Amino acid sequence: MSMNRQALAELLAKIREIRVGIIGDFCLDAYLMLDPSASEISIETGLQTTPVKVQRYSLGGAGNVANNLLAMGVRHISVFGVVGQDPFGKEMLTIFSALGVDSTGLLVQGNDWYTHTYVKPYERNQEKQRIDFGNFNQLHPEVGRELLERLEGAIPGLDVVVINEQVRQGIHDERFQNALTDVVLRHREILFIVDSRHHSDRFKETIRKIRLQEALGLLGRDGISSEVASPTEIESLCRELHRRWGKPFFLTRGEHGCVVYDGREYREIPGLLIVSPIDSVGAGDSMLAGIAAALAAGEPPLVAAELGTYIAGVTVQKLFQTGTASPDEILAIGSDPDFRYKPELARQPHKAVYHAGTEIEVVTSLPQSRTFTHCIFDQDGTLSTLRQGWEEIMEPMMVRAILGKSVEEVDEALHREVHRSVRDYIEKTTGVQTLVQMKGLVDLVRRFGLVPAGEIRDEFEYKRIYNDELLAMVNDRIQRLKSGELDTVDFLVKKALQFLQVLHSRGLELYLASGTDQADLEREAEILGYRGLFQNRIYGSVGDIRKDAKKIVLERILNDIGSRAAENVVAFGDGPVEMRETRKKGGYAVGVASNEIRRHGLNLDKRRRLIEAGADLIIADFSQMERLVSLMFGTEGPSRR
Repeated sequence: MSMNRQALAELLAKIREIRVGIIGDFCLDAYLMLDPSASEISIETGLQTTPVKVQRYSLGGAGNVANNLLAMGVRHISVFGVVGQDPFGKEMLTIFSALGVDSTGLLVQGNDWYTHTYVKPYERNQEKQRIDFGNFNQLHPEVGRELLERLEGAIPGLDVVVINEQVRQGIHDERFQNALTDVVLRHREILFIVDSRHHSDRFKETIRKIRLQEALGLLGRDGISSEVASPTEIESLCRELHRRWGKPFFLTRGEHGCVVYDGREYREIPGLLIVSPIDSVGAGDSMLAGIAAALAAGEPPLVAAELGTYIAGVTVQKLFQTGTASPDEILAIGSDPDFRYKPELARQPHKAVYHAGTEIEVVTSLPQSRTFTHCIFDQDGTLSTLRQGWEEIMEPMMVRAILGKSVEEVDEALHREVHRSVRDYIEKTTGVQTLVQMKGLVDLVRRFGLVPAGEIRDEFEYKRIYNDELLAMVNDRIQRLKSGELDTVDFLVKKALQFLQVLHSRGLELYLASGTDQADLEREAEILGYRGLFQNRIYGSVGDIRKDAKKIVLERILNDIGSRAAENVVAFGDGPVEMRETRKKGGYAVGVASNEIRRHGLNLDKRRRLIEAGADLIIADFSQMERLVSLMFGTEGPSRR
């Protein structure tokens, strides 16, 4: 873990030729975009009408698995299921025909069956009450028999059969499941993989993909939340499931990733860190498609889970649709993935392990075998608090940008929704370049649709507006420093300057890296008294979204000091970016979970973000710098406080 770009590209090329059969609950998602501006009073009822501005249909359930396989390049797909004799069934058959899918196994049942359809009305980007079709379906025995006959006739030409069970009133009644099991047992030479929402225990001799919460319920452990289940508890659960099933399986954990267990090895694939707004509808189908494709191509389960993770990571970022992932999109996310590490520990601070006699949290391991020669420091929140409160400037600025001229006209509900979306986005993107955040703001403005397309500004203009407001606050603080009203210590994380001085005196090379513009970064480092300690090794934003200052510094250090450079690099920062990039390069990451208002003490939200981004150690500030210096060069072990 993980595949490099070449290996991923080779896998995507290989799966183009696999042959996949899918049998299950084929559903249709109907998205209705409402626009009340065209509403009128119905003459017949006297009630307000609900105008639909746009309607869009996409495949769901087993159909979404097929759509994802097609999008990633699989050419040979056959589907087996039941639709109704209704407009939604005709629409589904039309979609499959246009996609080039073999739908001769998709049977039409005229009575007791409506195509499983989920009608999703949206108004102002908010989903309203859903309308469902197919909740009272009953599969006719003769239709079930014909369906299985068509599947069995196609099996010799398939590499894998995906079994999807999604709805209680779908094709999988007890009679059908027993007959399908007989088909599986007669064709042990074919790979069968099951994703069953309600009956995972019933499909014998198959590989399973199952959600953690469903697995907990299956084994009578409903009292354990999937959010806080420990790795030990999950591994125990996996052993019990394997004893029960005797086959490898995939245990999915939503944003926390996936576990692969084959009876011998317990392997975890971390979840991806996604900073953009997400829509998780259909993510499980995307994951299943990737797993099935890789297994059919002869890849081991761990590689299959990794591919599934990348595909799901792409599709959750596609809003108001059951999304798919193209090979280019999969390559983009898989070539340089950002993973979420140790989510249980991150969200449960009472499980922290501390270095003996200190408040220094040991997340992964102590740097006992390393000799550090190069130290990278983030600026804001790690050393300086000059920009403390930037969120309080960015949030209203983003809200104004999204609302535009309609700020006085929107109702309270929409106003709250905009504020919530902005707060969530800022929380997820804390630590990344301002320019990246502003590019996300452009997407938010477009998504809410309150500003005419011609009036939406680009990320550079939004950054200028934000920077002007932020610098007004910073300049006010600098003036108070110059006037003597405040001292530099009032804007430094506790003992940060002393820590830098000690490291400099030991001959370590210090690097300062920040998403702050280069000129502003240099000025602020000078004012706070440590610019000279970094000499000419200060890296700020250069206004290019493709050039993150922290990535540039790491790459330069590694290039400068040779092939074993990573072992000699330690990074200190309060944001996820420096943790992630340091971990990717093999350096040692110290997360500074600082309370920027008090300038000392622990910020639990930062602690969570830093651990999930890959921090090796967590400190609140530099108040225990003597012990920290000793630890970074010593051999003491951790203890639980």
